[in-house]
Amino acid sequence: MAGRFRVSRRRVLAGAGGLVLGMTGLGARAQDAKPLRIGVLTDMSSLYADVTGPGSLLAARMAVEDFQASAPRMTRPIEIISGDHMNKADLGANIAREWIDRQSVDVIVDAPNSAVALAVRNVVQQNNKTLLVSGASSSDLTGKSCSPNLVHWTYDTYALSSGVARAVVESGGKSWFLLTADYAFGHAMEGDIKTVVQKSGGKVLGGVRTPINTQDFSSFLLQAQSSKAEIIALINAGGDTINSIKQAVEFGIPQGGQRVVATVLYLSDVHSLGLKIAQGLQFTESFYWDLNDDTRAWTRRFAPRNNGRYPTALHAGAYAATLHYLKAVDALGASGDGKAVVEEMKRIPTDDPLFGKGSVRADGRKLHNMYLFEVKTPADSKYPWDYYKLVKTIAPSEAWRPLADGGCEFLKS
Repeated sequence: MAGRFRVSRRRVLAGAGGLVLGMTGLGARAQDAKPLRIGVLTDMSSLYADVTGPGSLLAARMAVEDFQASAPRMTRPIEIISGDHMNKADLGANIAREWIDRQSVDVIVDAPNSAVALAVRNVVQQNNKTLLVSGASSSDLTGKSCSPNLVHWTYDTYALSSGVARAVVESGGKSWFLLTADYAFGHAMEGDIKTVVQKSGGKVLGGVRTPINTQDFSSFLLQAQSSKAEIIALINAGGDTINSIKQAVEFGIPQGGQRVVATVLYLSDVHSLGLKIAQGLQFTESFYWDLNDDTRAWTRRFAPRNNGRYPTALHAGAYAATLHYLKAVDALGASGDGKAVVEEMKRIPTDDPLFGKGSVRADGRKLHNMYLFEVKTPADSKYPWDYYKLVKTIAPSEAWRPLADGGCEFLKS
């Protein structure tokens, strides 16, 4: 590390931090080169801090380190700063605008919370920069709200819902009640779940929408319980998922014969819940630390620098997206034209230790395998963070919404 990058003192950057990662190459030309600046915009202090937050910042740093180690001809300095959007779309947009206007940020990474990602998307496109969405999940980001300046990594609501909903309906769960987080992510996932359930032969009996960061789910769970639906689908994430699962168990809902399904579940959620509560939950995910030798090797580097906590899929997405972006900038020779960089990211194949080989589709959708996992029982877990067993590998052709069905406007022109 060559020093610290001073961030603005304005309130919109409260909690932001900066890092300058060492320059490679020699000579005055490297010293004079304009830094490539990466802004990791994430949730540092609220319900998604464990699944993104400091871990996503670390993952982006590791991507820069790994890129610099493998690309010694890259002499341009690379700087990383971070900001906490506090799950507020207007704050996220303000931070993005500040970074671009005053700090010459070239690319914004992570952006968990779909409402924030959609707001930042507008700022980035207006200024022709690049947005790498590794934390938000709304499938609208490559659908009606697609952008030529955006790449959507990790997952989306279509892929998350299609795998688990098909599996649950096929196993006999025909009637559903949806408990949905009331913002962009929840709305998109709710629509995707309804479509998949109905196409698979199931039926949605009803649903209720809940405020984000809810502490008390009792009234919502009572509605779900009284619906008599076989499946109660939790369309929420992070702390909301943890709270709703805990309270569902306290209410005796699983014991009463209704099955609770988490449509979004992260490794950190299972760690917080414990296997005694989380065992048997099935869900769709794009990454698991114990999937293969490459994911295990990367995790052995990541976890000690993340206070011993193992990576979530969103941390993996922040790493892989940043690494591929840097490869595209290196190939292109510039980062100023965000649309051109995204076009280069689509042109060159993706290849990293966490998601393997893949590609970025014309609408910005990153294509890779998805996986149906089931949480292990306490007896089946043999070592720390040994939480998942693989049920099914879902090929890209099955996992992701077909390009023609997304309604991406810029492709039409």
